[in-house]
Amino acid sequence: MSAAAVTVLGATGSVGVNTLDVLARNPARYRVEALTAHRDVEGLARLAARHGARLAVVADPRRLDDLAEALRREGSDAEAMAGPEALIAAATLADCDIVVAAIVGAAGLRPTLAAARAGKRIALANKESMIIAGPLFHAAVRDSGAVIVPVDSEHNALFQALPPDFHRGLAEVGVEKLILTASGGPFLHRDAASLEAVTPDEACRHPNWDMGRKISVDSATLMNKGLEVIEARWLFDAEPDRIEVVVHPQSIVHSLVAFRDGSVLAQLGNPDMRTPIAHALAWPERIEAGVKRLDLARVGPLEFHPPDLERFPCLAIAFDVLRDAPSATVVLNAANESAVEAFLNGAIGFRDIPAVIADVVDRVATCPVDSLEDIMDCDARAREAAAQRLAKHD
Repeated sequence: MSAAAVTVLGATGSVGVNTLDVLARNPARYRVEALTAHRDVEGLARLAARHGARLAVVADPRRLDDLAEALRREGSDAEAMAGPEALIAAATLADCDIVVAAIVGAAGLRPTLAAARAGKRIALANKESMIIAGPLFHAAVRDSGAVIVPVDSEHNALFQALPPDFHRGLAEVGVEKLILTASGGPFLHRDAASLEAVTPDEACRHPNWDMGRKISVDSATLMNKGLEVIEARWLFDAEPDRIEVVVHPQSIVHSLVAFRDGSVLAQLGNPDMRTPIAHALAWPERIEAGVKRLDLARVGPLEFHPPDLERFPCLAIAFDVLRDAPSATVVLNAANESAVEAFLNGAIGFRDIPAVIADVVDRVATCPVDSLEDIMDCDARAREAAAQRLAKHD
């Protein structure tokens, strides 16, 4: 069996680095074809040299010469490219078998959709692709024969627990509920009044997972779980009322599927992103991921609680938006990215994040999202509305 060629979009982020760790543990099965990064040319060049990538792409076109120089210093023979079209080229290489879509935020939409249209197998970690362009991805997969295996631990858990023929329809295969688990983030037991004074560093200290700053803040507000609810709707063609969220602080049960006969199937494992990454790369087979084995006797009791939507209103906003017009999820995602960036930059407080999101969702009118151009236009309108709202913040 020849080694499968892998492109990693967003190689310098946490998912990208963990993916490369898994690939390095299975050298006979995989080879690295292309790696991309947003601006970190030094980190990208180091990874390209270490893993023998043939192509390295930086999203910022102004950094092409910097990338080429960094690759020379690292002794890498990888070709250097830069800019949005280069990202799409990396995602659609003829020699590439698997695309790991790990670019954070709406920036990952175009290359991930291009990979789907090219019929690639996609290990999907860019949840925003499904959140803002779910129908387009459905059409692309249908027309091209692409395969999408989710990398987010919760959606990967659902994928593992669902029957193989779930694409026939959840009701058809006896599924009653998709139950996403949420750790509750770093402020699960913190006094609500004290959330006013939360700092970015505090919000980024997740108790169980090692993640980037943006997704760590989303976890702290529970917006990450709201975005995952929207993603689950499109990944599994699930009606909103068929999706639930429970708080599970130990992050051992990653999600559950409830069936018509009363059975509930769950996927368990230590909180390590390499498990879902390895599953997505090798499915339907299994490979070594370097993950510590789960010892339930040592883990002890596992807790489950309903989420507190008053203390963490972002989750409630996401459920409301899911029942609204399709463009509302585009607006939600853009508003959240803008609000989180403002919080990380010290421009607003932690509890201002849901207020900004709710205001932008209310202010931006329904708009068409029938094409990629429509979606990007709606995204731009939402970001402009968020900028106006943030400019007025005291």
